[in-house]
Amino acid sequence: MNNDLARRLVAFATEKQMTGKSPLCVALVITRTARQHGLPLDPAALVTEGQGQVLGLGKGNVQTILAEHGVMRVLAEEGGRTSRGSIGKMHMYVAFLNDLARLGVADLVFVENWWVDRVRDFFASKPFVLRLDASKSLQSGIRDLLDQAEKRQREASGTKYVGTLIQHLVGAKLELVMGGITHHGASVADEGSGRDADFLVGDSAIHVTTMPSEALIRKCNRNLDGGLRPIIVTTSKGALVASGLADTLGITERVDVFEVEQFLSGNVHEHGRFKLDGRRDYANLLVSKYNEIVGEHETDPSLRVTLAS
Repeated sequence: MNNDLARRLVAFATEKQMTGKSPLCVALVITRTARQHGLPLDPAALVTEGQGQVLGLGKGNVQTILAEHGVMRVLAEEGGRTSRGSIGKMHMYVAFLNDLARLGVADLVFVENWWVDRVRDFFASKPFVLRLDASKSLQSGIRDLLDQAEKRQREASGTKYVGTLIQHLVGAKLELVMGGITHHGASVADEGSGRDADFLVGDSAIHVTTMPSEALIRKCNRNLDGGLRPIIVTTSKGALVASGLADTLGITERVDVFEVEQFLSGNVHEHGRFKLDGRRDYANLLVSKYNEIVGEHETDPSLRVTLAS
């Protein structure tokens, strides 16, 4: 039965264009209403008096439903409430649910799970965006990219988007410069691993981190003992922390610390021959290589980056 129900849901969502964030909010809230009150539903009773909005439609209710399914990212700040088409979508969806009930195939638990999976698909289809604005610095574009990852990380508790993003961006840069670089998924690329560094290039041990720790600085010290030159690539805040920690071990002058924005933007300037078209071309190469690495070593397609000028 559920295979047939899934086919009906796919057909309805496609025909009625229910794949955007506002229609998804409507589907989640109305499905939950149907679970709580049963079918059939009266669409006239699902419109707020005087305001002309779908009853119960709002960020709080939508996020509560998603949280029950382990989805913490915000689908829509207004929960679809401000969309002019929400009432029309609600009427179409109520008619669809009522028809399922008439046919005896309205498994509302399955239906709710199906819509939550469509929300996951929606998030997965939204890559990060690297914007190359000719009126702004390259560093500001990379910083904006990191800000996007940080915002997504706050919305998706437990997912380290920032660390994964900078790890694979650095890996992409090294791949374009050197080739033959060994890459690792984010889940195995941390300071507690048994490796000497995230990347070993020539005589250099390159560590990529959002926030350096004492353990990382001790690893840098071991790199020095082993004849390697440690390099730390981190955030602007992390650079200050790394320098302070290195000073406590007396190795400040033996460890290079780079802010990731500087580390990447300098590379784009140089290989773009300090020209606008050259920077865009090389940034496109960087993003393409990054996406290739993510596709091979990560399972989350929303980690992809698209380039916008």
